[in-house]
Amino acid sequence: MSFEAVLQTMSELNDVHLTLLELAEQKKHALIHNQVEQLTQIVTKENKLLKRIGELDQQRVDAIGNFLIEKGYKPNPRVTVSDLTKIIFNAEEKRTLVDSQKQLLATIRKLREYNELNQQMIEQSLAFINYSIDIMSGPDGDELIYSNPNQTTSGSNRKGLFDTKA
Repeated sequence: MSFEAVLQTMSELNDVHLTLLELAEQKKHALIHNQVEQLTQIVTKENKLLKRIGELDQQRVDAIGNFLIEKGYKPNPRVTVSDLTKIIFNAEEKRTLVDSQKQLLATIRKLREYNELNQQMIEQSLAFINYSIDIMSGPDGDELIYSNPNQTTSGSNRKGLFDTKA
């Protein structure tokens, strides 16, 4: 019974990650087409799904603990699915669990790739925005007035409107 709960939780985790993968694709499209409102909606959905992943992960830990108790082992919250495959002796159950684990890991890997791409696009957009602001704001007002080049000036010699170090 508890083995089925582990498999069910793994399946639900994969489904949630697949949904996150779809949202990552939508986010890519929203970033490319500068659709800020849609991007905000996607981030809200992602936050809800991340909360659900936390709940499912706790269910996974509980299901593994119940399975360990069922098999006569002491439950340990740090036991992973990989650890669990080492103590399952039924070949069919082991294969099913390993397949479920591989499927989830493949989904997570794809999601990580999309997230890295989206992160790069966001960083490039921010760099372009900062560059555009620096160009539009022009030089500081102090540079327009003649000053003695031998005299040191107080304050910062920033060129842009915004402090990029903040």
